[in-house]
Amino acid sequence: MKRNDDDHIATCVGKALENYFQQLEGEKPAAVYAMVIKSVERPMLEVVLKQAGGNQTLAAEILGINRNTLRKKLLDHKLID
Repeated sequence: MKRNDDDHIATCVGKALENYFQQLEGEKPAAVYAMVIKSVERPMLEVVLKQAGGNQTLAAEILGINRNTLRKKLLDHKLID
């Protein structure tokens, strides 16, 4: 992956967070970490699994995580039964 791709992803997340805080209009934010992880993790899993042709072992390799960990995340996000 090129450095520009890393920067682009980080910039997108940063802008989304800035927008989130602006929309709070003074309300206290809560559970921001969990919100960001949940928001980013599902589309990441969907795209990687698609790129792997549905092969969970290959998807786990691409993500750099254990296949069982991937399977748990896929179940948590209801991407598999």
